[in-house]
Formats: sequence, structure tokens, C-alpha cells
Amino acid sequence: MKKLSSYLLGAMLLFGAGATVCQAAEQTLARIAREQTLRVCIWPDYFGISYRDPKTRQLSGIDIDMAEALAKDLGVKVNFVDSSFAKLIDDVSSQRCDIAMFAIGITPQRQEKLRFTQPHLASDIYAITTQSNRRIKSWQDIDQPGSVVAVARGTLHEPVMKEKLRAATLRVLETPHAREQEVESGRADVFMTDYPFSQRMLRTTDWARLITPESRYHLTPYAYAMRPDDEAWHQRVERFVAQAKKNGLLRNAAVRHNLLPIAVLE
Repeated sequence: MKKLSSYLLGAMLLFGAGATVCQAAEQTLARIAREQTLRVCIWPDYFGISYRDPKTRQLSGIDIDMAEALAKDLGVKVNFVDSSFAKLIDDVSSQRCDIAMFAIGITPQRQEKLRFTQPHLASDIYAITTQSNRRIKSWQDIDQPGSVVAVARGTLHEPVMKEKLRAATLRVLETPHAREQEVESGRADVFMTDYPFSQRMLRTTDWARLITPESRYHLTPYAYAMRPDDEAWHQRVERFVAQAKKNGLLRNAAVRHNLLPIAVLE
């Protein structure tokens, strides 16, 4: 009898845990249907990805297009929520948004807290220095004694450069804007970024100079991020991304925002 009671208790606990998981898995889709709104976290300074024009306040970028297409596919409106790489995990975990759609680099640290879709972009790491910097002429000049390399806290470049740099000094800044100021002022020699943001610097400043690695340095796949306990929602978004690759939606958005070289179309 004691064994039977223990078995029944265990079964009840297991059933309860399963019910909790199912409830969590249905939560996002149920909320979206009830409120008729898809909440999407973005970083509004990400040129080509999820960029808010400082003059017009209009949003543009490949992931703005994709978020609007996802909302249309769900038959709801989209509500963009300002976030950042530093706040990404907290914003998604606390359900400030249903999904983060601003080309989130898939890293082991983020995979511990978030669940990702299949990649839709993949970028290597690039460096931005000034036109007047005489120390940095090629990629080999970066990791040298006396060189100062800036990265933004919370971005994928922080752990990558901590691991890769051997001789240069790494400076971790609180915001992406701060890393730009360090380089423009001469307090740092370069800051590390990706393909989309490097294109922004070249187009919007007269002081930036791009340093490109001669061979692959650290290719990172980018995807959309959600809470890890929401299987139904994850599968729904995965289906959307797969369809976007097949029907040309992703390719067209990549061409529109000059990101075709880093688009993952298969």
C-alpha cells in the first residue's frame, strides 16, 4: 500500500509538472490571440536590422520587416519594445516581449537562458578604427602590445574578444555609443562589431575606417530568441522562418536592406 501511495503521489506530481509545462507552452500564443498583439523586443540602434531614424522616428531593417510579416502571419498587430543586448535575457525572461527580433547572435551563454530559432543571418567580426589611426592598418595590427580594443558590454563581442586577444588591452564599455566615442576620441584604437553595424558606421560618419579579417575570424549565426519553456510558440516561429526562406520573404528583405551577403537562406 505504501508503495502504491508513493507511486500515485509520484504520478500526480509528474502529471502536475507536465500540466505546468503545457500551460507555459501555450501561454504566449494564447496571450497573443487574446490581446491581438505581438510584442517584439528590438535594439533601435541596429542599422539594417532594427533601426529607428533619429529624425523621422521611423523603424526600418530586416527584422522590422520580418516582425511585421510574423504579426501578419499570426493575424495580429505588432508592438515594438525597445531593448538592448545587455537587457536581452531579462526582457525576454520577464516577458516584456514575446520574442526578440534584432539579429541575436547565438552564443553558449545566451543558449543557457534563451531558445533560438534557426539562423537567418550569419556575420563575422569586423573592426572600426579612425581614418587618422596610424597604429591599425590591417587585422594583424589589432592584437598587438599597446593596442586598445573596445567592445560593448552584453554583446557577443565581449566574450569572444576576451578569449581571443593575447597582447592588446580590452576595454568593455557600457553602451555601443560609448565604444564609438572611445575610438573617435583616440582613447581606443578599434571597436569590434558585425557586418550590419559596420555598414552603418561607413555610411553615417566621415571618420570611420573598416578593418576586415583576411580569413574567417569568428562567424556567428543570428536568430530570434524566446523563453526556453515555450515549445508551441517556438515551433510556430520556426515554421514562419522556414517558410520565409522558401517563399523569398527573407531574401527580399535582405536585398532591401543590403544584407544579402550575410543572409542564411537555407
